[in-house]
Amino acid sequence: MLQLAALLGGLGVAIGAFGAHALHDALVRAGRLDTFETAVRYQFYHLLALLAVGVLWTARPELRTLGTTGWLWLSGIIVFSGSLYALCFTGITKLGAVAPVGGLLLLAGWLSLFWAVREL
Repeated sequence: MLQLAALLGGLGVAIGAFGAHALHDALVRAGRLDTFETAVRYQFYHLLALLAVGVLWTARPELRTLGTTGWLWLSGIIVFSGSLYALCFTGITKLGAVAPVGGLLLLAGWLSLFWAVREL
């Protein structure tokens, strides 16, 4: 989990910088800058949460539900942010319909965390 969080952090910085600099004007013209920023923001929120879960899971490996939490968030980041990135880069608006599935995975991760920490 910690390595995945680190990887997602680096990837988030790279994607964010690419969008802010190389694609900024194209994103503004396409009216997609807000969508792009939402994708980056949600990726960072959840990678930080993933990092915290990784640290907690390292300290308390018996809390197996933390693994579920981490995998739900990872899947949610990929589906939610990934679909929004793809929408921004391709202009295929149907990709936006996939984002709610990612949002549900992110929500499920938070519910999983609630379930996991009740054991503390």
